[in-house]
Amino acid sequence: MSAVPASAHDIVARLAAAIGREHVLTDTAERQFHAMDVYRAGELPVAVVRPGSTAELQAIVRIAADAGTAIVMRGGGASYTDGYVPVTPQAVLVDTCRLTRIIEINEQDMYVTVEPGVTWHDLWRALRVKNLRTSFWGPFSGLKATIGGSASQNSVSLGSGNYGISADAVLGFEIVLASGEILRTGAQAAANGKPFFRWYGPDLTGLFCGDAGALGVKASISLRLIRLPPFDGAVSFGFGSFEQMAAGMAAAARENVTADTFGLDPKLQQGQLSKTDTKGAVTAALAVAKTARNPAEGLGKLLRMAAAGKRFFAGHDYSAHYTVEGVSRAEVAGKLAVLRRVMAGHGEEIANTVPTVIRAMPFIPLYPVLGPKGERWVPMHGILPFSKVAEFHGRISRLYADNLERMRALKVDKGAMFTAINTQGFLYEPVFYWEDDRTLFHQRYLPAEYLRTLPEYPANPEGRALVEELRGRIRQLFAAAGAIHMQVGKCYPYMEGRQPEAARVLRDLKKQLDPQGIMNPGALQLDGI
Repeated sequence: MSAVPASAHDIVARLAAAIGREHVLTDTAERQFHAMDVYRAGELPVAVVRPGSTAELQAIVRIAADAGTAIVMRGGGASYTDGYVPVTPQAVLVDTCRLTRIIEINEQDMYVTVEPGVTWHDLWRALRVKNLRTSFWGPFSGLKATIGGSASQNSVSLGSGNYGISADAVLGFEIVLASGEILRTGAQAAANGKPFFRWYGPDLTGLFCGDAGALGVKASISLRLIRLPPFDGAVSFGFGSFEQMAAGMAAAARENVTADTFGLDPKLQQGQLSKTDTKGAVTAALAVAKTARNPAEGLGKLLRMAAAGKRFFAGHDYSAHYTVEGVSRAEVAGKLAVLRRVMAGHGEEIANTVPTVIRAMPFIPLYPVLGPKGERWVPMHGILPFSKVAEFHGRISRLYADNLERMRALKVDKGAMFTAINTQGFLYEPVFYWEDDRTLFHQRYLPAEYLRTLPEYPANPEGRALVEELRGRIRQLFAAAGAIHMQVGKCYPYMEGRQPEAARVLRDLKKQLDPQGIMNPGALQLDGI
């Protein structure tokens, strides 16, 4: 039953006429679910709409603009920075679940064009059968995470060691502007152009990478293709301290030989990675076996995993895990030798079970949106130059030490994950867990059979408030260290302290492209909200 206020009936009727009443959701529960992310709920939108084409997307934008109603885009829903959480009830939330066409796979010119609702997992599967891949090929959440969401928020993980973040793979966009008109970027903006190249004069594509939907709505995204590397290998290292791990990861990153890389602290090592039942272990083993090029290689991988069991972290508080790729076994062996050489003196080689399983099952179920014991979960992150990592780690460690008793009393715990990006960036991702009740998001986002395996907790508003306080303090620590962020959304202080001319250019651009301020108000702080 609809609970839309009477004042919104006209816009709902116009949206229904444009895309079909079945694709305009006005039920209160639907609007509540779509307006919350992993961490927070926003204002209840007028409606949730599900366009099925670029023309329908344009119609929605024009209707909203005519009514002075905000447009907020939602991808896979796994955000934690208020990216698609509405800040005004006068909003239409656009769910991209029907915009899932892979428009073109061009094997000759080596690009792929997709609609924004295509998931990284589905694109990977479609390209794999053609022996192709995008250079950056997705976050670990790629079962749910969409190309449009990553293009708007930026993401990191698979391929980031060699190829950077999601924005580095983007060649061009088709953008629906606040006027409803289409803007093309990259080579496809030229006369008779195709989306095969990004750079032609000023980089308009880059303006819409990481814009959180504040400048326009992505109708299509074109990405760079590469041949699927035929060989890969994995290696892992254990460390006695954060300092050893960070120094080793920095040294490895500078060699530019890794495809995927991530590090874990003690909490993360004992989290979901250690919560593996028999069914999960069998699934992982089968996935690993399928990646082998022959039965003997598959058997060898499984025997090594079995020998390691769950003891691969024993004796090490921190760990780092690497995958390398190559056109030959010799290239892979050479890159692994480089990693072993640069890690000497920093860490000790351990069983490579974790990166082997992740390469075989790169897109994991989104179980970690709750902790391994059913706790609420929210991460943060900042990307630091290697020279600032030790300083930041010291400051965040002191913050935790100063608040240890409060955290224990209010059932709040913390952890961290780490990634090296290309040869110059260190991503530090603090994570909080706290006992609290589940939200509608958790109840709908996770399978019921999985939720039944986890304990439930009563509401813990004091613990929730402490998490929010600590997150605020950590944002300040990141800013003091000169960190930058992906997935800025409405969480990170993007405009605070920004160089004045840069701030002026950005705000002028926002006014030019979105004079009514209807495109995701509050995103990037461009409109002062």
